[in-house]
Amino acid sequence: MADHVQSLAQLEILCKQLYETTDTTTRLQAEKALVEFTNSPDCLSKCQLLLESGSSSYSQLLAATCLSKLVSRTSNPLPLEQRIDIRNYVLNYLATRPKLAAFVTQALIQLYARITKLGWFDCQKEDYVFRNVIVDVTRFLQDSVEHCIIGVTILSQLTNEINQADSTHPLTKHRKIASSFRDSSLFDIFTLSCNLLKQASGKNLNLNDESQHGLLMQLLKLAHNCLNFDFIGTSTDESSDDLCTVQIPTSWRSAFLDSSTLQLFFDLYHSIPPSLSPLVLSCLVQIASVRRSLFNNAERAKFLSLLVDGVKRILENPQSLSDPNNYHEFCRLLARLKSNYQLGELVKVENYPEVIRLIANFTVTSLQHWEFAPNSVHYLLSLWQRLAASVPYVKATEPHMLETYTPEVTKAYITSRLESVHIILRDGLEDPLDDTGLVQQQLDQLSTIGRCEYEKTCALLVQLFDQSAQSYQELLQSTNSSTMDIAVQEGRLTWLVYIIGAVIGGRVSFASTDEQDAMDGELVCRVLQLMNLTDSRLAQAGNEKLELAMLSFFEQFRKIYIGDQVQKSSKLYRRLSEVLGLNDETMVLSVFIGKIITNLKYWGQCEPITSKTLHSVRKLVKLSAVQFMLNNHTSEHFSFLGVNNQANLSDMRCRTTFYTALGRLLMVDLGEDEDQFEQFMLPLTAAFEAIAQMFSTNTFNEQEAKRTLVGLVRDLRGIAFAFNAKTSFMMLFDWIYPSYMPILQRAIELWYHVPACTTPVLKLMAELVHNRSQRLQFDVSSPNGILLFRETSKMITTYGNRILTLGEVPKDQVYALKLKGISICFSMLKAVLSGNYVNFGVFRLYGDDALDNALQTFIKLLLSIPHSDLLDYPKLSQSYYSLLEVLTQDHMNFIASLEPHVVMYILSSISEGLTALDTMVCTGCCSSLDHIVTYLFKQLSRSTKKRAAPMAQESDRFLHIMQQHPEMIQQYFADLRNSIVNSQPPEKQQAMHLCFENLMEGIERNLLTKNRDRFTQNLSVFRREVNDSMKNSTYGVNSNDMMS
Repeated sequence: MADHVQSLAQLEILCKQLYETTDTTTRLQAEKALVEFTNSPDCLSKCQLLLESGSSSYSQLLAATCLSKLVSRTSNPLPLEQRIDIRNYVLNYLATRPKLAAFVTQALIQLYARITKLGWFDCQKEDYVFRNVIVDVTRFLQDSVEHCIIGVTILSQLTNEINQADSTHPLTKHRKIASSFRDSSLFDIFTLSCNLLKQASGKNLNLNDESQHGLLMQLLKLAHNCLNFDFIGTSTDESSDDLCTVQIPTSWRSAFLDSSTLQLFFDLYHSIPPSLSPLVLSCLVQIASVRRSLFNNAERAKFLSLLVDGVKRILENPQSLSDPNNYHEFCRLLARLKSNYQLGELVKVENYPEVIRLIANFTVTSLQHWEFAPNSVHYLLSLWQRLAASVPYVKATEPHMLETYTPEVTKAYITSRLESVHIILRDGLEDPLDDTGLVQQQLDQLSTIGRCEYEKTCALLVQLFDQSAQSYQELLQSTNSSTMDIAVQEGRLTWLVYIIGAVIGGRVSFASTDEQDAMDGELVCRVLQLMNLTDSRLAQAGNEKLELAMLSFFEQFRKIYIGDQVQKSSKLYRRLSEVLGLNDETMVLSVFIGKIITNLKYWGQCEPITSKTLHSVRKLVKLSAVQFMLNNHTSEHFSFLGVNNQANLSDMRCRTTFYTALGRLLMVDLGEDEDQFEQFMLPLTAAFEAIAQMFSTNTFNEQEAKRTLVGLVRDLRGIAFAFNAKTSFMMLFDWIYPSYMPILQRAIELWYHVPACTTPVLKLMAELVHNRSQRLQFDVSSPNGILLFRETSKMITTYGNRILTLGEVPKDQVYALKLKGISICFSMLKAVLSGNYVNFGVFRLYGDDALDNALQTFIKLLLSIPHSDLLDYPKLSQSYYSLLEVLTQDHMNFIASLEPHVVMYILSSISEGLTALDTMVCTGCCSSLDHIVTYLFKQLSRSTKKRAAPMAQESDRFLHIMQQHPEMIQQYFADLRNSIVNSQPPEKQQAMHLCFENLMEGIERNLLTKNRDRFTQNLSVFRREVNDSMKNSTYGVNSNDMMS
C-alpha cells in the first residue's frame, strides 16, 4: 500500500512538472517519464488509483488521457468486460463529481465517447452493450443543471466522435459505425436536443447565470453536431461550404415538416444574447441546406416561405448582426437561400419583394463597411452571383426585381473599394490587394453580377475611370503634387483595371450583344491609354500593384477577344480602331508583346510581375514581334538575367520559365538551322566560358561563380524542357557535351553541400537524360547514349558519396540539405534507365563499372533514409517508387545480388508504400511486387527443372533468402485465408471459405497473360462477395478490416 501511495505521489509531481513548469528540461524529463508510465503493464490500475485518490486536476487529466489511449489501441486491445467496467466507472465518476475542472470533465467525456464508438458492434449475451447512450445520460438530465450540462455534453461529444474518422482504424469500419449510429440513435438525440431547447426557451432562463448559460450553449452545440453529421459518408469540409447539401435521412421528414422546429431556432435567435446566437444561426444554415428531395413541391414551398420569413424578421431587427460572428453566420445563411433553392421558387414566396429589398440594402451596407468582417463578403457576393446567373433561366411570371437591385450591389462594391484606398494608405491598414487569392475570388463573383444590367455597370466604370485618370494625369503634370495623392489615384486605378478585366471576362457567362461589345471597347481603350501613360514613366517610377492589375486585365481580354472563335467584325475592334488605330487581334497582340518586353526590362527584379508576364509569353508564341527577345536575351535588356550580388540564389527560378518560353518561340521556325541555334546560344556560351575561366584559376570570386552557374543551368533547363523534338534537342546535346559537362561535374564536387547550387545542376541533368517525346534517339553508330549514361553515373556517384559525408542533419533541414538532392538523383536515374537509348548489357561485357557505380550509390543513398522519410516527403516517395519499379522490371539480377538486409529494406518499403494515400506510389509498389514475385517464380521454376542452366550466384542468394523466409510467398496466403475465415461468425465461415476456394478456381501454376486475367476476374468476384457478406453481418467488425 505504501508503494502505491509513493508512486501516486511521484505521478502527481510529474503531472505538475509537465503542465506547470516553465523549465523546458524539467518538462521534457516529466514527459518522458509519463510516456513510460502509459506503456507500463500496470497503467490501468494506476489510472484508477489516480482518479480515486489524486489530489490535483492534472493527475485526473493524465488518467483520463492514458485510459483513452488504452481503449484506442489496435494491437492487444482490452477485453470487452474491462471496457464495460471502464465505461460504467467513468459514468459514475462524472455523476458523483459534477464540479470537476472543465478540462478533466472534457477528457472523461472524450474517453466515454471513444469507448462507445469503438465498441459499437460489441455484443454481450446478444445485447449491444455500448448502444444505450440515451439511457446512460437520462439520469444526468433529470438532476441538477451541472449534471444536465454533463449529460448533454456526453451526447454532443459522442455525436462528434462518431462523425470523425481517425487514421488508426479503417475507413470502412468508421462508416459502418457511423451508419448504424445514424439509423439507431441520431434522430432520437436530435429530437431530445430540440425538446430540451423548447423547454429552456419556455422557462425564461436566467442567462446571466453561468451554469444556465453553459447548458443552453451545450444544447445548441448538440443540435448543431446532429445537423452537421456526415449522413452519407461524403466527408465534406469547410472548403466545399458553398456546395454543401445536408443529406437528412427520409426518416427525419417529420421534424422538418413540423414548422415548430424551424420556428424554434428563429425564436431562440431573437431571445438569447449575441454570445450564443452564432450557434443558432449555424443550425439554421444547416437546416436551410436540407436536401431538396426531402420535400415534395408544396412542402418545399411552405418550408422556404417559413425560412424567408425568418430571414426577413432578422433583417428587420438587425441589432445582433453588429457582432462579427453573428454577421458571418447570417451571410452564410443568405448564401444558402440560393444554393439550395431556385430563383423561380424564391420569387413565388409571399414576401419576396420586401425580402429582396432588405437583402439588397443589407448587402450594400455591408460592402460600404468594407473593413468589417471582410471574410464574410464572399457569401453575399456568392448569393448575388447565383441570383444574377439565374436571370436568363427563370420561368416564373412573378417579377424577380434583380434589374433594380443588382446594379446597386455592383455600384456599392466598386465605389466602396475605391473609397477604401485613401483610408488604407492614410492609416497604414492592410491592403486587400495584397491578398490576390481573395481579390480574384471576389472579382470572379463580380464578373457575373456586373454583367446583369451591363449598360449601368459600364456607364459607372467609364465615369469613375475618367475621373481617376484625369486626376492622375493632372497630379503627374503638377510640380507640387504629393506622393500620397498620386498613390491614392494609382490605388483607385488598380481596382478599376482589375474590375474592368473581370467584367470583360464575365462575357463568357452571358449571351453578349453588339452593344455590349462596343461598351467593352470603351473600357479596353481606357485601360490601354492608361498603360501607355504608366509605361512612359517606368524609367522614373512604377506601381507594382497597378502592373499586376494590367496583366490580369490582359489575361481576361485574351480569353474573350483573342482566338479563332471571336468574330473579326466585333464592335470592340471597331472602337479600338477608331480610338487607338488597333484594327485586329494581331495588332492588339503586338501591344501585348510590347508590354511583355517593357515589363521584363523594367520589372526584372520583381518576381510576381516577372512570373505573371512570362506566363503570358507562353500563350503568345505566334507573333513575329518576339524576334527582339530571341536576339537580345541578355542582362543589358532584361535585368533579371544579370548576376546581381544582392539577389538570393533561389530568386532566379523565373529564368527557367523565361527560357522555356523563349525555347518554344525559337522552335517555331528553327528547323535544322544550326547557325540560328548557335546565335541564340551565344550569351549562354559566353557564361559557360566565363565559369570555365574561373574554375581554371585557384582563386576566384566564389559568390560570382555560384550566381553565374545557377543562372546558367536554370536557363539551360528551360531550353532543354522546351526542346522536345529530336532535331533541336540534338543541337543542344552536341552544344553541351562534351565541352561543358566537366564544368557541371566540377560544380557538384565543389558545392555538394550548398543545395541552392546543386539542386539546379541536378535538375538540369535530370532534364537532359529525360527521353521526352523520344527526343533522345542516337544514330546506330553513335556511342552518345552510353557516354551520356557515364556522365549521369559520374554525377550521381559524385553527389551521392559526398552528400553522405554530411553526417547528422537536423530534422527540419534534412529535406532541403539532403533528401531533395537525393530525390532528384533518383528521378535522374529512373529517367536514364527507362529512356531506351542505352543497352545496359554492354557495361558488364566490357568491364565498364558506370552502371554498377550508379546502382551501388543508389543503395547507399537509400539505406541512409529512414522508412518514415520515404513516405513523409511526397516528391521523394514518387521518385523512389518509380525508380524501384524500373529496377525490378529491368535489373532484377542486381536486386537479387544484394545483401539480405538490403532486400528486406526494399521489401519493407514496398509493404509500407502499398498503404500510401498517393495512388502513384501504390501503383508503383504493386508493379514492383509483381516484377519481384515474377522473377522469383521463374527462378524457382527453373531450379526444379532437370538440366537447367546453372544459376548465377546472386540468384542463389536471393533464393536462399526466400528459403529462409518461406512465409513471404507460400505460407502467407494460407495464413491470411485461415485468419480471415476464423474471424467470421461460425455460420459464415463456410461461405468465406468458399469465397477463397472460388478465388483460385481455374488458376494454373504459370504466369501466362490468360492466367493472370482469369485471376483478376476471380478477384473482382471475390471482393464483391466478401463485401456483400460483410454488409449482411453485424458481427465482429474486425473482419471487415481486410477490405479497408
